[in-house]
Amino acid sequence: MTTIDRYTCEEVVRRLDDYVDRELSPREMQLMREHIETCAACAKEHAFAVATLLTLKAKLRRIEVPRDLMAHVALR
Repeated sequence: MTTIDRYTCEEVVRRLDDYVDRELSPREMQLMREHIETCAACAKEHAFAVATLLTLKAKLRRIEVPRDLMAHVALR
């Protein structure tokens, strides 16, 4: 079995959500980072994913969560 020394654009797009969520192994994170740093198209996809996540988080922070929902979630 050969080791992967770089990712293709297809692999980056497929793993982008996991990369943004930091759910990849350290080696996979490195491969993703290296590709994104050298590929303008994938860098653009990454920037879009990060911006979308930040916008979503900001909007969710403005929503008041009912207390009974928070209590229910805390019990799980």
